[in-house]
Amino acid sequence: MCQCCHYGGGEEGNAMDLYTYRGIQVKGGEPREIMDEVCIESRFRLLVNGEEVTGMVASAEQLRELGAGFIVSEGLAERVQGVEVSGNDILVGAEVKPGGERVLETSGGTAYLRQVRRVGAGPRITIDDVYRMTAAIESEDWRKTGGLHCSVLFYDGALEAKACDIGRHNTVDKVIGHAVLAGLDRSRCVIGCTGRQPAGMVAKAASAGIPVIISRAASTDQGIKTAEEAGITLICFSRGDRFTIYTHPWRVEGISVPGEGEKIR
Repeated sequence: MCQCCHYGGGEEGNAMDLYTYRGIQVKGGEPREIMDEVCIESRFRLLVNGEEVTGMVASAEQLRELGAGFIVSEGLAERVQGVEVSGNDILVGAEVKPGGERVLETSGGTAYLRQVRRVGAGPRITIDDVYRMTAAIESEDWRKTGGLHCSVLFYDGALEAKACDIGRHNTVDKVIGHAVLAGLDRSRCVIGCTGRQPAGMVAKAASAGIPVIISRAASTDQGIKTAEEAGITLICFSRGDRFTIYTHPWRVEGISVPGEGEKIR
């Protein structure tokens, strides 16, 4: 029942490889044979200046972006000098900052504890922008498999990059890595993500200097505190025609701050 075939899917120029597995679906008590497309899980080593920094479980697409984004989003460096991929090794050249305690995230990934960086003023967005950016987070592969996370990067209001991966942290690293490699002004970017926003996820945007996060999912108390401290506008539960702004609502036009006549939506 585990016979499979290889499949190349994807969209917007970022093709993803999926496997198709035969299974038995039971619906209403009735079994039937189906062919399901599932995500491929791969393992990589991330090396900076020849020294291994961490092992990563990820989808095998946009690996240069993943390497560059991880280094910047974890606050290890402000920029990278170059990224190469050799087999399952992601080789990054960068001027690494001293310090930073290595910890294990709730997802099982590696993170570095550093002082949270405060972001700049960044862009103002509208309620309609939130709806539009949320809609862009979805991908065909995400809908097919139900096993991927997706992130998008908007630059000056336009969709700049999209990444899907089995790990929510990886998708954020990949779109941040795109911004790093493209030399974009990250203070003019907005990140949209399918995944939860605990402190480690919010800190990635802060380290990269990105001032707005839009998520389809929830945050945590520490995620919200991190966004408040970093000056990030954190928007969660963005689904359909609703969303919740937890911090710095002044970047969303048409939203009144408590004490000025209206409650935040």
